[in-house]
Amino acid sequence: MKRRVSFLMSGVLLLYVGLPYLLVQLAGAGLIREGRRERRELALTFDDGPDPLTTPAVLDALHDAQAQATFFVMADRAEAYPELTRRMLDEGHEVAAHAARHVHAWLRAPWDAFLDPGRAARRIAAITGQPVRFHRPPHGAYTLATVLGQRAAGLTGAHWSVEARDWDPARTPAGVTDRVLAQVTPGAVVVLHDAGPGVQTTVMALPVLLKQLRARGYRCVPLRELDGAVPLDAVGLRRRLFITLDAAFDRLHRVQPTEGRADNLFRTGRVGFPLQGIRHADGTLIEQGTPAAEFHVNNPLLVDLGLRRSVRLAREDFRAVARDLQTRPDLQGTEVVFCLSALSSLLAALGFETVELPPADTRRLQRWANMLRRGYGSVPGAPQPKLSILSRKAFLARYGD
Repeated sequence: MKRRVSFLMSGVLLLYVGLPYLLVQLAGAGLIREGRRERRELALTFDDGPDPLTTPAVLDALHDAQAQATFFVMADRAEAYPELTRRMLDEGHEVAAHAARHVHAWLRAPWDAFLDPGRAARRIAAITGQPVRFHRPPHGAYTLATVLGQRAAGLTGAHWSVEARDWDPARTPAGVTDRVLAQVTPGAVVVLHDAGPGVQTTVMALPVLLKQLRARGYRCVPLRELDGAVPLDAVGLRRRLFITLDAAFDRLHRVQPTEGRADNLFRTGRVGFPLQGIRHADGTLIEQGTPAAEFHVNNPLLVDLGLRRSVRLAREDFRAVARDLQTRPDLQGTEVVFCLSALSSLLAALGFETVELPPADTRRLQRWANMLRRGYGSVPGAPQPKLSILSRKAFLARYGD
């Protein structure tokens, strides 16, 4: 009997906490967590405010940078400081719901977790005079009751793709700025705080962060304006799975985003050249095992940009690859720069030599290329994969400073 009760309780816990944690909180099913990567725009979001001691400084920094954001506010704080809430709206920002009570979903009674999103949204709407569209629970944490509560209240859950970790007591303003700049991509949703632990770090970091984002060509928009920011469906989840697989591949093979930036079109790692009998166009033999820099394409960025815009970006981003070749310790001593892909025609236009692959390698890489296309939502039917290669000297002559 005890074993049956234990089994039943484990099943209930899995349904109530485990599945929402895996499918919603981690995978993002049904939530907005990023937009398309076609445009250089992103959504800055701020949690836990408003706070009269810190929110004005955040608003001032956004105003000076001509940036808009989304504020996930606490209902009681919005009621206590309605003038700050009105200022958010007057300056073009978006006001969304965080919570009526700032309690982790796993620590709430189910009925309380179910009611909280609707309670928060109604109280905030009474202040703003407009309906609330988005809800982000405290800590971004979910149970089944949280999911059902959002649905019952007509709210869309909003997560994030970049966590600044400004709440970490060890994080400095420069550390917050560096973390966001390293992880940000077009379409990113960034979570920061305008109240609570770490907010002073955010206040100090924000002017520099906004300046750097603008220098990279990013425009900061409210979540409602972020292109392609829709709740993740089966297609979106499949895309997220392949992004995760790419990240796992990079960790396993020590592949790094170029210049440490996730928004670069290329990721690069050091390998021994894997093929036999390959020669440069001038007839020079490339021995198998030759120290080489292998680059991989940032697949979701390529898909969203399309080939034409990707070619233009590639010319600029290969300059960053050249800087990595000259500065990254792991790339010192590499003799060739290459890619095995179905993008040989694109790379040929960028100066790479194109070499046919053995039939077995061609079939294997074409199957993988078609799988990637399906995973990232592109049309299957990849061109025949080929080797695109340049000597280190030729690559630096073309793209080095």
